[in-house]
Amino acid sequence: MSSSKAINFRDFIRDIPDYPKPGIVFKDITPLLADGDAFGACISALACHVPNDATLIVGVESRGFLFGAALAQLTGLGFVPVRKPGKLPADVHAVDYELEYGMDRLEIHCDALEHGQKVVVVDDLLATGGTAKATLQLINKFGAEVVACLFVIELSFLDGRKVLSDTPVHHLVSY
Repeated sequence: MSSSKAINFRDFIRDIPDYPKPGIVFKDITPLLADGDAFGACISALACHVPNDATLIVGVESRGFLFGAALAQLTGLGFVPVRKPGKLPADVHAVDYELEYGMDRLEIHCDALEHGQKVVVVDDLLATGGTAKATLQLINKFGAEVVACLFVIELSFLDGRKVLSDTPVHHLVSY
């Protein structure tokens, strides 16, 4: 970062009304990604919440890849993607989960994690917690332990952290 001035991440998150459907106010992070100082400060702020015993960063498709990969590089940890169906080339473990209207699925390579690894899950947004909970279920299939879930944004009025039980949850911005 070239400036020592504190960065207010809210200044780099814009509201897009009625996207992707009427009544939704989408939190757009592209201005945050486009500003080198803000993006760097965001990754540094997330890194402050990575436990010392963490061994791996898991990023959730798709915006979790942007933050997770940068965080893995900064911390010197490896990175593993959790993807939507049909995107991974090797054998996968899968978890189906409920969305507000319907079902979805997440997948991870069968050889992506090892028993006992300490994993940090990273995504851009925590809303209802469905995607994060499904990600934790995938990680638990390996006998790995999720030591933290990190989000740039938390929509706290949706109570998503409640479905993540005792897993430590950290965010940089809350609405």
